[in-house]
Amino acid sequence: MDEILAANALYYAAFSSGDFAKMSALWAPEDISCVHPGWPVLIGRPAVLDSYRNILRNPAQEPIVARDEIALISGNEGRVCCVELAGDMPLATTNWFRRIDGVWRMIHHQASPIAAMVQQATEERPPSPKRLN
Repeated sequence: MDEILAANALYYAAFSSGDFAKMSALWAPEDISCVHPGWPVLIGRPAVLDSYRNILRNPAQEPIVARDEIALISGNEGRVCCVELAGDMPLATTNWFRRIDGVWRMIHHQASPIAAMVQQATEERPPSPKRLN
C-alpha cells in the first residue's frame, strides 16, 4: 500500500511544483485516460499529457492538495480514491495505477466536483437517535 500511496503523492508533488517532466514520467507509456473536472474524456498519452502541459503552464492554477486517501490494490492494478482540494472546490478523485516493471504508473485520473448540496445535507443531518438498549 505504501508504494501506491507514494506514487499518488508524486502526482500531487509534480502538480504542485508545475513539473511537467515529473508528471510525464509518472504516467504509463500507453493505454491511459483522464477526465478533468468539466472536460471530456481524454484518451491516449498525447491527449492526456497535452492537457497537463497546458494546466501546469497556467500561472493562475491553484495548488491541489489530496486528503482522505484510500488505496485499493488488485494484482498489478490499484486505485487511490481521495478528495482533492483546489481552492474552494472539493473534488472526488480516483487515480488508477498499473505496476509496470515494478513501478506504479498512472493509467487513469478522474476528478469530479462534489455537489454542494451533498455537503450541505451532511452538515445539516440530524443527530442519530440514541439507543435505549
